[in-house]
Amino acid sequence: MARLRNYLNKIKPNFEPGGKLHAFQSVFDGFETFLYTPNTTSGKSLAVHIHDSIDSKRTMIIVVLALLPCFLFGMYNTGYQHWLALGATEFPFWDLMIYGFLTVLPRVVTAYVVGLGIEFIVAQWRKEEIQEGFLVTGILIPMICPPEVPLWMLAVATAFSVIFVKEVFGGTGYNVLNVALVARAFLFFAYPAQMSGDKVYIGTGAPFGFGTPLADGFSCATPLGQLATQTSSNIQFTGANGLDISTWDAFLGLIPGSFGETSTLCILIGGLLLLLTGIASWRVMLSVFAGGFIMSLVANTFASPLYPASYLSPVDQLLLGGFAFAAVFMATDPVTAAHTTVGKYIYGFLIGVIAIIIRTYNNGYPEGAMLAVLLMNCFAPLIDWCVVNANISRREKRLKAKTSRS
Repeated sequence: MARLRNYLNKIKPNFEPGGKLHAFQSVFDGFETFLYTPNTTSGKSLAVHIHDSIDSKRTMIIVVLALLPCFLFGMYNTGYQHWLALGATEFPFWDLMIYGFLTVLPRVVTAYVVGLGIEFIVAQWRKEEIQEGFLVTGILIPMICPPEVPLWMLAVATAFSVIFVKEVFGGTGYNVLNVALVARAFLFFAYPAQMSGDKVYIGTGAPFGFGTPLADGFSCATPLGQLATQTSSNIQFTGANGLDISTWDAFLGLIPGSFGETSTLCILIGGLLLLLTGIASWRVMLSVFAGGFIMSLVANTFASPLYPASYLSPVDQLLLGGFAFAAVFMATDPVTAAHTTVGKYIYGFLIGVIAIIIRTYNNGYPEGAMLAVLLMNCFAPLIDWCVVNANISRREKRLKAKTSRS
């Protein structure tokens, strides 16, 4: 590492103002600060600032580490679902992992190349440092999409989201909406045929020639997608092999779904890391689950044949679809979430409630977590404003009462 540090010090003058490569200063700075902690800090001599080893780069890296259990399980589950669809009785672990890796790799590369490319260009144009926000967004986008979403669609959605949701507002830390979720929403509404249906959540091809492609007539909806065909309160889901799916299968994540959203177990492991490191707010996370559970309980108590999803138990509601993933990784985004203590409870609770309302009382759209988070992203500033002004009003009344007594 010392040799690399010396080499970077040697070529650094070329990228500084006046150097022959000064136009790429932000690119070099981004690469250097990714490898090493910057040696310049504010308030060094006057000691007026609090210095901490945690910066935005390390925050993003911790979030990526928290996502790794879901990502690795997504690799396995993508291969597992493909093998189930083939009617296999044996599931070689490494073959499943390789299949999943080869399936998702082009999607991850596409998201990072397009997103980082745009951020590099904008940073050069504005003569600013390259921010690290896309380190997380770049891996989130493929994880919340079907495993075989077309690359060109993913590229268009990523570009749209980065430009119009992030850079237009000023870059990392200024976006009002969650960038990854907007990319997912763009795909859903612009290309619904490729984002919904009976087989888009199962890997059907042979990536890079690995594996056996499925027959064209194969179909298998996700558990939530199957709700539309249920006609009684005795709801039962079937997997890619036609066998029943249990609650335990749903908790482990051995079900069709978006690449990284299916395993509640892995999501909770990642959430625990975020909580232990103080990166995510436990208030938001807990409130989302509480709101979802309470609304699910209400819907289940007053279940109606018109809305098959209302027959789902509260536990199944929290395990299926992208609810748990949204609660742990999307709702807790510190940029787009509420910031006041009380506001975090309100923000998270409403996300859980709205997600279940959309899922339960809209038979045409079986998943509601994405829209719930985006909707509450819009209301987060208003929630904070109301909380702050309520505190101000309460203190003014307290001061008046104290003054009148004196």
